[in-house]
Amino acid sequence: LMSKSGLAQGATLCKLSEIRPPSSVHSVMARSYLDYYYEYTECDSTGSRWRVAIPQSPGACTGLPEPVRGTECTFSCKAGEFLEMSAQECTQCAAGSYSLGSGIRFDQWDSMPAGFSSLATSLENGPHGADRIACNSSSWVPQGNYLESNRDECTVSLIYAVHLKKQGFVSFEYQYLDNNLLFEFFVNLKSGTNILYWRTGGVLMGTKVVKPVLLKNIQIEGVAYTSECFPCKPGMFSRAPGSSMCEPCPRDTYSGHGASSCTPCNTTSQYAAEASAVCKDRPPCSKKDYFQIHTACDHEGKTQVIYKWIEPKICLEGVPGAETFPPSGEREPCPPCNPGFYNNDMATCSPCPPGTFSDGMKPCKQCPAGTEPTLGYEFKWWNILPANMKTSCFNVGNSKCDSMNGWEMAGDHIQSGAGSSDNDYLILNIHIPGFKLPTSVSSRSGTEFGRITFEFETLCTADCELYFMMDVNRKSTTVVESWERTKARQSYMHIMTKNASVSYTWAFQRTNQPSDVRHYVNDVARIYSISVSNAVDGVSSGCRACALSTQPSSSTCVPCPPGHYIDTHTSQCTECPRNTRLVSHTSPGPEACRPCGPGSRSDKDHSLCYSDCHFTHTSGNVTLTFDFSLLGSVGTLMNGPSFTSKGTKYFHQFNISLCGGQQLAVCTDNVTDLSITDTQTEKGEGANSVKSFICQSTVIPASGRGFHTALSSQSINLANTFLGATVENTLDGIRARPELYPWTSKKVPDINFYYRSLEATSSCESGRSAVVTLRCDPEKSTKGELAVPSQCPAATCDGCTFHFLWESSGACPTCTEKDYHQIEGVCKGGHQDLLYVWTEPKLCMGGVTLPEKKTLPCEGMELWVRLGAGLGAFTAVLLVSLTCYFWKKNKRLEYKYSRLVMSANKECEMPGADSCAVMEGENEGDMEDEIVYTKPSLLGKLKAIASKKYENVQLNSSHSKALVWS
Repeated sequence: LMSKSGLAQGATLCKLSEIRPPSSVHSVMARSYLDYYYEYTECDSTGSRWRVAIPQSPGACTGLPEPVRGTECTFSCKAGEFLEMSAQECTQCAAGSYSLGSGIRFDQWDSMPAGFSSLATSLENGPHGADRIACNSSSWVPQGNYLESNRDECTVSLIYAVHLKKQGFVSFEYQYLDNNLLFEFFVNLKSGTNILYWRTGGVLMGTKVVKPVLLKNIQIEGVAYTSECFPCKPGMFSRAPGSSMCEPCPRDTYSGHGASSCTPCNTTSQYAAEASAVCKDRPPCSKKDYFQIHTACDHEGKTQVIYKWIEPKICLEGVPGAETFPPSGEREPCPPCNPGFYNNDMATCSPCPPGTFSDGMKPCKQCPAGTEPTLGYEFKWWNILPANMKTSCFNVGNSKCDSMNGWEMAGDHIQSGAGSSDNDYLILNIHIPGFKLPTSVSSRSGTEFGRITFEFETLCTADCELYFMMDVNRKSTTVVESWERTKARQSYMHIMTKNASVSYTWAFQRTNQPSDVRHYVNDVARIYSISVSNAVDGVSSGCRACALSTQPSSSTCVPCPPGHYIDTHTSQCTECPRNTRLVSHTSPGPEACRPCGPGSRSDKDHSLCYSDCHFTHTSGNVTLTFDFSLLGSVGTLMNGPSFTSKGTKYFHQFNISLCGGQQLAVCTDNVTDLSITDTQTEKGEGANSVKSFICQSTVIPASGRGFHTALSSQSINLANTFLGATVENTLDGIRARPELYPWTSKKVPDINFYYRSLEATSSCESGRSAVVTLRCDPEKSTKGELAVPSQCPAATCDGCTFHFLWESSGACPTCTEKDYHQIEGVCKGGHQDLLYVWTEPKLCMGGVTLPEKKTLPCEGMELWVRLGAGLGAFTAVLLVSLTCYFWKKNKRLEYKYSRLVMSANKECEMPGADSCAVMEGENEGDMEDEIVYTKPSLLGKLKAIASKKYENVQLNSSHSKALVWS
């Protein structure tokens, strides 16, 4: 590839090796005559052939010349000549035509040239088994000076067959800008007939308009001979016989087909661009035909706003409807020089000498002791184009653009120029040969070597687009970011993660549609400032503190070891505290060491924070420890498939490095280079590789599209900074959204890993972020399964925050003694087994293991049974004996009581008047003394016996008293 001004375009040259004449060669058509034409036979084994006459009408075989021996099979004419078949001699081409001798060229594409064909391939089946979608309308389209590829997802091949008989080559020019299209070129390098074909196919069509591949100037060398000369196309001419190429007509001239000279236009009313086929009428001048610039500063330090005609000037002044050319503005003081430059009293700004600095308004001066100059560029005043920047215009289908400036100076900004047509690419380029870190941080192993920041805006009425591109080590130009249509003034920053030569390019296109006129010249892109840090060839706009040597009275700056910051009080290197990372582009001091988030630690160089796969969570008096190393170094999720509107199947592949201290995730784009090996992909060595904690690629399987391998494209960095791991649902402004993953178990909490990308995008001003939720699931394998929310199948609901669920048994806490319990076996034969089993459900992995089964001596159950039976029998006998004893004693007491009552009755004798004799008519039974007593309980009897205490109570009798025993 040959890059021009940073755009992905170029010319391809395929050398064909030296070949011998084949034993069988297809006939090649020669010059036609009225009734017949000549043709060579196939070459024989000796390398010779015959010239024969072939009638124009089949069957008319009379009156034809006799066959004669032909030229050698490897014979060919020189450039500018053709083989005249009747004489079999080389003849010069006439004026107005040209010949390559042994080659052919295709540079006019008003229609598809003879021999070329466009073949479209239908897409694979849709998601629901629908019929294959026809691509009959998809083809390569001639656009005058070039061929344009299809803009859809169909695979379309441009095919050409050519017969080669000697060493040669195939060359062509192309423009290939969009990674949403696959572009391939195939050539079968062999003797005889070769099939050349160029193939394009949509990788993934979204809402964005696809930039087609443009192809022109196809030249093939190595054919046997040329039997005729090619006429010059309109706008070109060849003035002398024997020309090998045609020249373009100068400006304000034109030519027709096969011209030997160009005809001037009437310049008073007409104009013609270079290589024009016709003259056009000059229109009245309008505001689209001039632009405003600031003049360079003069010796008095003054500048002036002036207006200039867009060259070439094609409009007419002083005619009805023409705009008046504005007068020049007043002279005004020049703006200051850009930082790092100074005014040398010669009306120009010069860079400060090495070791000095300037803010652009004051003379350069030395940095104070203990400091060093900061290198880089900071452009914010645009009177003249900086020396390391270039501007150009590019359009593979419009050569008029090559002679025009792409961008114009406008004082406080630089803006896109007019161009020659609306679909020109207006190019602004800055080349940085490399990066140089400040002395005190040169030994750091961080991932940032420099950064570029620019402020811009676009004002458009059509479908304009501004591209920001990057070419590392002049290998491949890739689009970093792009902005469509009108965009308000804003800043964009890109970090350079490796020390290499790089070219940054801005390309502005007013419309993507084919155009050779200027309708939208007022659609502009403006860049207000561009700054590049740590550029090895940069200038200094200031000084920064550095670390000094430990030698007494030394003022030499020395590099700090990795992970050390500069103590501003002592000017010495001091190591960052444990579990902090050293942040670049910050002021010296301990503030440069930023603490790592929860559940993370820093590497030994304090360059990044990462998880070491270990996590501890304490809730109340319960502590859970986790070891996530079982999940593996990098997890991969390929969700889908999804289908585009035309049926193309694709997947979103996410690579996640959970414990990123050792190995980061890599995503590689192989659309522009299918030769990238798996080893290069794993190491992230591809030109379009992304290496970070989390990255995403769009993958299209090889089946159904005719690709040799699966295509991986649109690789993006989702997270390059680890913020921390916690059970909380928010961290550093990022929310985990647990409602996306319903979960009923609360025994083991989910662990959330939080990540962020520091690079802002057009839709995510604060950069992208990601949350990986780890969930314990004993039924899953240790590697587990990655999933995305069902509500957000692309892993994001807003395009900026990505959510992932990683369910695994490896996400369960480490087992402890609290996760199992003991079971005692029966005592058998004097021995008893002690078993240990996990508490169900088991929600732990690794850690402690179950103790071995233990066997302990024991006493059998028969002894205890006998002992219990004996004790029971003794108790029963004792109770019976006591019952009998107390029963007998109670009987004796009752007997004594009866005697006592009887004795009391005998003593009841009274005087005569009160005789106790039974009166007549009285009931003898009623006169008897009535004994009333209450029956005590067993416990009461026992107490009474023990105390042998009696109480005297009144007898319930109408005539006497009785003794009651209670």
